[in-house]
Amino acid sequence: MSGSLLIAGSIATDHLMSFGGRFADSLVVEQLDKISLSFLVDDLEIRRGGVAANMCFGLGRLGLQPILVGSVGEDFADYRSWLERHGVDCSHVRVSETKHTARFVCTTDATMAQFASFYPGAMSEARLIELAPIVRQVGEPAYVLIGADDPEGMRRHTQECRQRGYPFIADPSQQLAFSEGELIRELVDGAAILFSNEYESHLIEQKTGWSAAEVLDRVGTQVTTLGKDGVRITRKGEEPIVVHAAKDVEAIEPTGVGDAFRSGYLAATAWGLGIERAAQVGCTLAAYVVETVGTQEYSFTPHQFVARIEHSYGAAAAAEVETPLIKHSLTKR
Repeated sequence: MSGSLLIAGSIATDHLMSFGGRFADSLVVEQLDKISLSFLVDDLEIRRGGVAANMCFGLGRLGLQPILVGSVGEDFADYRSWLERHGVDCSHVRVSETKHTARFVCTTDATMAQFASFYPGAMSEARLIELAPIVRQVGEPAYVLIGADDPEGMRRHTQECRQRGYPFIADPSQQLAFSEGELIRELVDGAAILFSNEYESHLIEQKTGWSAAEVLDRVGTQVTTLGKDGVRITRKGEEPIVVHAAKDVEAIEPTGVGDAFRSGYLAATAWGLGIERAAQVGCTLAAYVVETVGTQEYSFTPHQFVARIEHSYGAAAAAEVETPLIKHSLTKR
């Protein structure tokens, strides 16, 4: 696969706090209409996130140089530096003059109950981003992935891809729950690849009114992640390909696992590997994420990654992955 990889979607930070007691002990049912509470928390973790940033980080770890497309605030400087150090091109990220970078703030108590807020902030300005000026600078895209973001931004990017003939990948993920069937149909129809998990695939069918076969008629390839059962890839007129998850995974925290799978899948596609190998690389990268707390805190050497491929999928798979992975890693240096 030749051409640039444009990854459009959310860019956010998560502020996660833990409260050692129980929220329920401070709630007075008869006074909920006057609620005003404050909790002394035990810790604060600030994690980098957002689906587009997570995917770009994963692609960078595998030696590629993805183009991050999204909207942030002026508070993005440290996050930008982190991504650029890991191979991500952030030069086309829009910086809002008035809003902060999107932020998720959540406090969790000892019973795992949560109070949370999501501030979309600068993400709402993604609808102001045009792809053509970016393409003029980075070259024709192999793919434009359109991930969860400001819904109008997702719509605009999809429409522009159709109008200009850019191959696009539909990955609406979290926005499916909040979107109507008309928008989902527009985001999916004509995609070269449709990414979703199994629940989301059923949600797409339910909200669009399309059957599974009708969805497949409208996309080139449908890639459905199945959690601990791996991934299923379907194409019209072809037998489905099912790839099992990586072996001996010590799961700690699942956030960002789907984003990592997409990174691995797209990296292997960029290396010119087939669909089955792409899914295996995706499952292997996903294993690193589920074994760490945070979506961008994992690390590995190329040789460690190849060894893990061999452990899960055999020597032939490892041999095919090793050459392009090491080549891209060396080139990146």
